[in-house]
Amino acid sequence: MKKKVYIKKFIQYTFLIILGLVIIYPLLWLFFSSFKVDNEEIFGSLNLIPAKWTLDGYINGFKGSGQYGFDLFFLNTFILVVPTVFFTIISSTIVAYGFARFEFPLKKILFSLMLATLMLPNAVVIIPRYILFNYFKWIDTYYPFIVPAAFAGSAFFVFMMVQFLRGIPIELDESAKIDGCNSFVILLRILLPLCKPALFSMGIFQFIWTWNDFFNPMIFINSTYKFTVSLALRMTQDTATIVIWNQVLAMSVLTLVPCIFIFFISQKYFVEGIATTGLKA
Repeated sequence: MKKKVYIKKFIQYTFLIILGLVIIYPLLWLFFSSFKVDNEEIFGSLNLIPAKWTLDGYINGFKGSGQYGFDLFFLNTFILVVPTVFFTIISSTIVAYGFARFEFPLKKILFSLMLATLMLPNAVVIIPRYILFNYFKWIDTYYPFIVPAAFAGSAFFVFMMVQFLRGIPIELDESAKIDGCNSFVILLRILLPLCKPALFSMGIFQFIWTWNDFFNPMIFINSTYKFTVSLALRMTQDTATIVIWNQVLAMSVLTLVPCIFIFFISQKYFVEGIATTGLKA
């Protein structure tokens, strides 16, 4: 009986290892290819490991192909992403707190309208948004990303926080009111510590989505010196010249680093928050 169990586990683990290698292989190819010498070795060889290791892709790639280097593009991306994530967390939490804990006229209608916006694809609203932001003279600035985030522009995160807050017993609010706490204090001192898993999840998702976004920056940002890393990577693939792929791949690897770093750093607090603040309704 034990032998059958061991054989079953061996087959399961072998399958999972093979599946994991298949999934991670593109990332491994991207990483090792960034250290290869030229395009011929990258695309003309089946060897994953470079025949000769070189850092030219990182050194020359970081300098950029024109008058702007990737240090500027990374700085631009952080200037865009960090306020967007910060304001998204604050505004979505406040709006979700209102929907989850308060009664007011047209609450159900407004909540339904908010959920309806989730059904609209970005391509449908991009033209009205462009016309509106152009009227405000926000084109070629980061305002089209930061300002909507400050006013809970993402219905997905509001809905996620509403569902999380509904899972926290309302008796905690009532106990805090008896102790003299107002609504703001209840949110700040009672609910926010319990919402740590949802807050970190919101921050991770918004950071990764905004960092990797290509379509919206392409529409709203025109000046090269304001480009984000996603636009800069596309700019390096100029069809009029030969693309030096080890530089493109090297910058792609560096572009992935912040997302991976943020995910693993925040995952620690995410798991800790679930383990220490979970409550049963």
